[in-house]
Amino acid sequence: MYTQEHTQTVLPGMSDAVLAQLVLAGDQDAFEMLVRRYNTPLFNFICRFLGDYDLACDVLQQVFLRFYASLPKLATGEPFKSWLFQVARNCCVDELRRRRRYAIRFSQLEIENGDGELTGLCDIPDPGPLPDELIERRDLQQLLINAIESLPPKFRSVVVLRYASQLSFSEIGKVLSMPEATAKTYFHRAKALLRKIISSRQKTTACMYGDE
Repeated sequence: MYTQEHTQTVLPGMSDAVLAQLVLAGDQDAFEMLVRRYNTPLFNFICRFLGDYDLACDVLQQVFLRFYASLPKLATGEPFKSWLFQVARNCCVDELRRRRRYAIRFSQLEIENGDGELTGLCDIPDPGPLPDELIERRDLQQLLINAIESLPPKFRSVVVLRYASQLSFSEIGKVLSMPEATAKTYFHRAKALLRKIISSRQKTTACMYGDE
């Protein structure tokens, strides 16, 4: 008797839940689709959190390995976005603890205006040909990096998730296991701290190198 095995074509528009069921049924193409769906935003988040491209590649591999191993236990009714970012964040924190240092790299940090629109706080353009301009830009970028490094970890996580990964406050709350209102509060406190730190250090630098 001839039996034809039924297979389902994996399509980009399929929901996470459908793809998960296909993976559990043995369809590796479905898992590849999930990887492609979240690979770029996860890598951007990890790379900017750690400030190290090669290390970010390794951590991303860890995240997807955990994802594959945990898939049978995960609820498949909702997208996996929040769960994946939570795992990525935990992997980054573990890595930072092992290395005992923080090294985030932002070339641009944005803030929200009164209308909720994103506006530039510090916009660092690509290095230009003039040495003086290049030095000034590098100094400003380093000032911003140092300011972010000095933030408490809970504030820093919110800033990274907000700008490196463009997550909503609701999503950030799920990733960090906190209410949405708390995520918003941490974010606004982080912005205030960054402004204060940057202003203070700019004044200190001006006093050191200004005319007496």
